[in-house]
Formats: sequence, structure tokens, C-alpha cells
Amino acid sequence: MEPVEINAGAWYLRGLRADDRVDDRPALADLGEHRADYVDHLAAQWSSETLYSWAVCEPTTGELLAEVTLDPSTGAIATRARPGHEQAARTGTEAVERFAAAMLG
Repeated sequence: MEPVEINAGAWYLRGLRADDRVDDRPALADLGEHRADYVDHLAAQWSSETLYSWAVCEPTTGELLAEVTLDPSTGAIATRARPGHEQAARTGTEAVERFAAAMLG
């Protein structure tokens, strides 16, 4: 499955990126994630449908404020937020809960 974008009102959720247009790696470093292959690893997990992941973003800039993951086999949701962006993480979690209910049953 390809990453699914979700509109969550004040924020939007999209797949994590590290390309010539958008690079989430500096924001991920703020979350403590320093693996160079992290974004590629998550893309592979989307493709294999073993873990779904989203960047919770500020809509006008696309800046990653938080990350939300969903394990489709268990329904477990995990989140982490950059300092000061806990509400974005909570809203992202609620959006992913709705996605999981609709897509996973």
C-alpha cells in the first residue's frame, strides 16, 4: 500500500519524506531519530503493510511536528512529538484511530 494522506483539520498527515522537495530528517532528529535510512525503512514497511507511519504536518509549510505509527496487525498506535507540538500528536493519533477503524475494522 502507498502512504495515505489524512486531513486532520488544523494539521495534515502524510508519509514521511526525504527527497529534493521535502526532507523530514532534520525534524526527525528533533524526535531523537538519527538513522539515515529511517524514511526508506518506513516506506518499505508501508509497501509490505507491516507498519503505517505519518508525519503530522503544519499545512502551510509541510513541516513535520509529530510522527504517528500504526501496526496494522495489532492496531497499536505510537506517537512522538517535537517539543511544543503535543496537540498535533494528539490530533494525529485521533485521525489515525479513525483510519484504523475504517480500514482495519
